[in-house]
Amino acid sequence: MTLLRFARVTAFGLSASTFVFLFLHDSWRTNNLFLVPDLLLCVGLALAAAMPGDRAAPYLITAFAYAAGVLATSVSSYAVDGRLGLPSLVGALGSLALAGALLVARRPAGQPA
Repeated sequence: MTLLRFARVTAFGLSASTFVFLFLHDSWRTNNLFLVPDLLLCVGLALAAAMPGDRAAPYLITAFAYAAGVLATSVSSYAVDGRLGLPSLVGALGSLALAGALLVARRPAGQPA
C-alpha cells in the first residue's frame, strides 16, 4: 500500500470516527467548544481523501495538520481535567506523523527543506 493510499484510508477513518464520537458522547450541544472544529476536521479529512489522483497529497497534508491541532487541543483539555484523552492523543500523533510523512515524500530529491 502506498503512502498516499494509506493516508486516504486513515483520513476517512479518522473523519468517520470523529463524527461517530460526536453522536456517542452527545457532543451536539451549542456550548461544546469543539463542535465546529470537529465538524471541520471531519469534512476536511473526507474531502481531502476523496480528491482525485496525486492532487490529494497537499490537501491531505493541510487536513492532517488541522486535525493534529484540533486533537492536540482536545488532549490538552482532557489533561486540564486530570484525564488522558487517549483516542485524541493517538489521532493527534497519527495526524502529525502522516502530515510530516506526506510533506517529506512530496519534496523532490535533492531540494533543501
